[in-house]
This record gives sequence, structure tokens and C-alpha cells, in this order.
Amino acid sequence: MSVGRDRAVVVTGGAGFIGSNLADALLRAGERVIVFDNLSRPGVERNLRWLMQRHPGGLEVEIGDIRDAERVARVVSRAHTVFHLAAQVAVTSSVADPLHDFAVNAQGTLNVLQAARGSGDPPVVLYTSTNKVYGALVGVPVVLNGTRYLFEDRRPGITEDQPLDFHSPYGCSKGAADQYVRDYARIYGLPTCVFRMSCIYGPRQFGNEDQGWVAHFVISALSGRPITLYGDGKQVRDILFVDDLIELMLLAAERARATPGRIYNVGGGEQNAISLVELLDLLERELGRRIQRVHAPWRPGDQRVYISDIEKLRRELGWVPRVTKEEGIRRLIAWIEEHAAFLIANGATRARQPLSA
Repeated sequence: MSVGRDRAVVVTGGAGFIGSNLADALLRAGERVIVFDNLSRPGVERNLRWLMQRHPGGLEVEIGDIRDAERVARVVSRAHTVFHLAAQVAVTSSVADPLHDFAVNAQGTLNVLQAARGSGDPPVVLYTSTNKVYGALVGVPVVLNGTRYLFEDRRPGITEDQPLDFHSPYGCSKGAADQYVRDYARIYGLPTCVFRMSCIYGPRQFGNEDQGWVAHFVISALSGRPITLYGDGKQVRDILFVDDLIELMLLAAERARATPGRIYNVGGGEQNAISLVELLDLLERELGRRIQRVHAPWRPGDQRVYISDIEKLRRELGWVPRVTKEEGIRRLIAWIEEHAAFLIANGATRARQPLSA
């Protein structure tokens, strides 16, 4: 990936779940990495210590906020590639404070793009968006089949041609940023790429954020806490193990200069689709214990089914997920058990199924 050893890879939000795994992979590949993070999320300082212990050389840490345009510009000016992961990730928090959500997600992303645009040799910018830009998938009928909902037309998943329908302040802020990233490729020629991501899971996920629902379920199950399912729990998501995501990120960044402005729906695909109750059943088998389940009313805008159609990724990048949902869950359980004391005390503090599941 490296364009020149005098320039680095910047990972905004690099102390987070995905960011720390990505930074580790980049450092192992010999890249110079700058982690840019404000360390605002609980537990991420542990990820940062882990990175620093594993990579005493090659890693630079910049404690800063994505809303600080001047600081962002200084860091981005040193980059040949920027993985922009820093975000406000909670739908619930966006509803409570939409101005903060907009400032971080929309304005923060614009700060990154402007910094890249102002660079003498603009870096690749890969932005992690969300499947929430498609809203409640109005016009995509579903049917109930046993323990899960299915697309009524039996389509393999949602393609990138699905109409945008921003739903919630979080959906609006991430969607606006998504479109800015795409348009900066068209208008300014920046080598950008957008990942509209489904549910990512794996080690270093603390289960204390709205999008950490898989880890949240595992931590709650291990701690004996009940899990609240909003609706009937048969809503389906395509989960993707973080190692597969990292492999894809590196592939897409390599191609971004040749094919700028690409947008991809990123998830585990049809083979890794699972409903919430099916995940709980899987956890009960793996852990050998019953998990207490509590039901609550459906939440507005909850997608009954979201599965990414990953054919475009296979066709253009030659990528398919390699970690099955069963293997991935076992690996996540092993990591959580290894760090149980901290995670059970500090993670999964809300025994519920998060809104962003």
C-alpha cells in the first residue's frame, strides 16, 4: 500500500474496535501508522495500550478531535492513505443530541475531505458509512419464515442501487458524509471509497456502543444478564468478522486511485445472515447455558431484514468473507472470556438489543 516511506497511513478513530484491528494489520505489514482519536469511548484506551505494546516502533498517536479542522489538516497532510473511521455511532445518542451527531459525523468528515483536497498529493480516503443510509427499506417486502424474516422476493441482499432514505439523525449525518465523500471524487478528483457497512464483530469490541450488539450479546450471556429483544427478535443481519473487513479495506484502498468514488455495501452476505434469536440459540449451544430473554415493543425504523449483496465486491475486488459466523462467534467468545473481568464489569452496561442492530 505504501506510496512513500516519508508518508503514513492515518486511521481516524484508530483506538476503536475496527480502528485498532486495522492499525495492527497495517503495522504488521510494515506501514507507518498515525492513530488519530479523542479517546472518548469507554475502553478504547485499552486498545491503544495494546497497540503501543505490540508496536513500539512505527506507531504514532495523535490525541485529537475530528471536529478540529486545523489539527485534522496537519495530520492528513502527512498521509498517503486515510481510513476515516471516527464517528458518533449511536442512533440513540443522535436522537438525544443531533447537533453533536452532525458535528462529528458530517462536519468531521468534511474536515477530512477538505484536508485531503488541500494536500499537494491527495491521499486515498476510505470512509466507513452505514446501512442505515437505506432507512427502513420501504418498498422491500419481507415475510416471516420460522426463526427469521426473509426478503419476500428472495433476493440475496441489498445492492448499492437501493434508494437512499436517511432515517434518524444518525442516518442523516452518516448519509450526508457518505454523499460528500462520493462527490469529492467526482468534483475534486479525490481517490475516495465508501463502505456502507452492516454488522461488524470480533476481538477488541467492548459491547458498550449501539453498533456493538454481537459483543453485547456475548458479554451479557457470559455475565448472566438478561437480553432484551425489541420486537420478536427474528430480525436478520449479515454479520462480518473484523479480520475479513480489514482484508477488504486494504484491497479497496489499493484500488481507490485507479477507480475513485466507488461505493460498496459491506457485510457478511447471505451465508453469514443470522436472526437475533438464532444468535442467542447459537450462544446457548456454545456456552452450554440458558440465556434469559425479555421482549419489548418494536423500535421505529428497525429493519426486519438487512443483508448486504456483496456481489459487487466479489466482482470488482475478488473478495468474499472467509470466516463463518460459527467460527467468528467462537473466536469472539474466546477473546471475551480472556478479558472477562474488565468486559463484564464495564461492557454490556445496557442489557438490551441496541437500536442499530
